[in-house]
This record gives sequence, C-alpha cells and structure tokens, in this order.
Amino acid sequence: MTQTPQRPLRVLAAMSGGVDSAVAAARAAEAGHDVTGVHLALSANPRSFRTGARGCCTIEDSRDARRAADVIGIPFYVWDLAERFREDVVEDFIAEYEAGRTPNPCLRCNEKIKFAALLDKAIALGFDAVCTGHYATVVTGPDGTRELHRASDMAKDQSYVLGVLDERQLAHAMFPLGDTLTTKDEIRAEAERRDLAVAKKPDSHDICFIADGDTQGFLAARLGKAEGDIVDELGSKVGTHDGAHGFTIGQRKGLRIGHPAPDGKPRYVLDISPVDNTVTVGPAAALDVTALTAIKPRWCGGTAPSGPGDYTAQLRAHGDETPVTAELIDGTLRVDFAEPVRGVAPGQAIVLYDGTRVVGSATIATTVRRTGALTG
Repeated sequence: MTQTPQRPLRVLAAMSGGVDSAVAAARAAEAGHDVTGVHLALSANPRSFRTGARGCCTIEDSRDARRAADVIGIPFYVWDLAERFREDVVEDFIAEYEAGRTPNPCLRCNEKIKFAALLDKAIALGFDAVCTGHYATVVTGPDGTRELHRASDMAKDQSYVLGVLDERQLAHAMFPLGDTLTTKDEIRAEAERRDLAVAKKPDSHDICFIADGDTQGFLAARLGKAEGDIVDELGSKVGTHDGAHGFTIGQRKGLRIGHPAPDGKPRYVLDISPVDNTVTVGPAAALDVTALTAIKPRWCGGTAPSGPGDYTAQLRAHGDETPVTAELIDGTLRVDFAEPVRGVAPGQAIVLYDGTRVVGSATIATTVRRTGALTG
C-alpha cells in the first residue's frame, strides 16, 4: 500500500481554531496543494470567549482559525452548519441518552458533519479533499481502493472516531498529521516555528457543545428531572436519582447511595431502564462482557467481511485493543471477546481492526455478561 497520491489538489481545510488543524492546513499548503481554510460554526449561540467553555466552538476559536489562515497565507471562510449539527449530533445525543444508551458525539460529527455535510458542500464547490487535524492515515492500494489505518503514533491515534467513514469519504479525506511520528510537543513546536499563535493554545476536550463539561446538567435541562429508584441486582432499593438519563454503564461516581454494599466494595451502574426510570447497580465483576451485538455497521473503505473472522476491537476513543471474533449475520454484527471486557454500554461504537487497518464500525445494541445477563 502507498500513501494517497501527491498531485496538487484543491483542499478544504477544516480549521477548528486549535493547533492540530492549523498545522494540518499548513502542511497541506506546504505540500503544494491549493488550500482554503474553513471554520465550522456549529453553535447558534456560541460563547464569545473560551472562559468556562471547554470545547472548540467559541467565537474566539473562529478568530484563532482566521489568524492561523492569515499566517499560512490561505483564503478563509466561516460556514454555518449549526442547524445540521443540532439535528444530526446534538438531538441524536439527547435521544440516545433518553433511550438509556451512551452515544459518541465526536464519531457522529465526523460521520454526519465533517465527512458528509462539509464534504458534500466541498465537492459541489470543486474541492478534491477535506483536510483535518485528525491523527490517522489513508493509504491507497494498487487497485485504487482506500483504506483507513491507525496513525503512526499510537499514543495520538484517532482512527476510532473515523471508523464510520466509507470508501467515498476516504477518497476525499486528507490527514497530514497521521503518518509522522511526532509528539504533541513537537506539533506545538512546529506551530511556533510557523508563527502560528495557537502553538500554546490548550487542547479542546469533553463534548464541544457542553461548554462547562456538565453532561448530567445538560441532559437534565433538556429532558427534565424525574426521580426514580436505584436498585441492586436483587431488585432491592438502595437509593434514588433525578433521571436515569444521567447515568451510563460502568459509572461509579455520583450514585448517591447512602450505604455500602454488603461486602463493602464499590458498586457500579449495571443497567439503565428508561421505561421504568430505574438504575441497577452491582459489583465490578458483574460488568464483565463476553459478547455483544452491534447494529448499523459501516465498512471503512471496503465491503462487509464474509463469514466469521478474527480481529481486534476498540470500544472507546482512547481504549485498548482486545482480540475478538466477529461475524455479520443478517445485517447485525455478532462479536465474541477472547477475554471479558468491562465498561461496554449500548449506544457506544465498536470499531474492528485488522492489524492497523480499520475494518469498520457499528453501534452496540446488546451485551452478554459473564453472569448470563443480557443488556440493551
């Protein structure tokens, strides 16, 4: 496999206002591509300044992106995708939690916004590729097919949140940071050498549309408070909560259980039932998952695998790989783990890998616990 072709392209660089996307745009321009920068306005009412805002959607971020584009010497625009973002990412996020599932909004944003809405608009305007600051690598085979691979530096790899991209999207994706073994400090040093003011800007984190990082408060404001029971594995009431939507599988903190478990050990969220607004808690061992089913599979740059196969799987953005056997049966992905894993929640994405190659992604629907319990 080889890197994607190096002929000059018309490139639309998505610039969040952070250091990674700024350096990615600079590298694309330095490589001889005709680059235009664009900042996506994803909030109808963005905060003016970053104080108290921990995402990447403030007015100050758009100004940082514009200054970076000026230094690089490329045209720059702000595109308003707030309505599309609200429908495809924010409302999906709220609906998933309301249904007792745990979504990944960054993955949904890549699927629906950056490599769908943005890409479609870019192609309509005559651009060849969309460039982002993600750490991942696109390689092209002898037959011209594209594959998504992990970044050269596993510590920064972001292929998990790109696992939803299909062949068409990969054909128009450019990740200039993915194939270089550079630390984040080195990226910042490169930004400083390029006179980019974002060189020392803190990384964005948490969920960009929840500025203060209070996910539970964000959901409560939109779904309301509804007191319900927290019960143990036997169904005995051990506490109350203000809404089942404020919990996720594997959660330990914030349970507000007034008395310890009989064995004195911590208890964790085992199940969330939005129908009767009940949260079930129990010991850590009860979280062990041996198998799962996943729906809405998307194959990353290829066709669905035929028959059962051995892969590794990643279950969260910065999680470890774990060996699995996976098979597609009537459109549903069945996954068996070589060893039990914990912290697996319906709504999360499972991404399959064959070595460094991303095979595909699917949304977890049900899990099978070592105890025999089925969740989802």
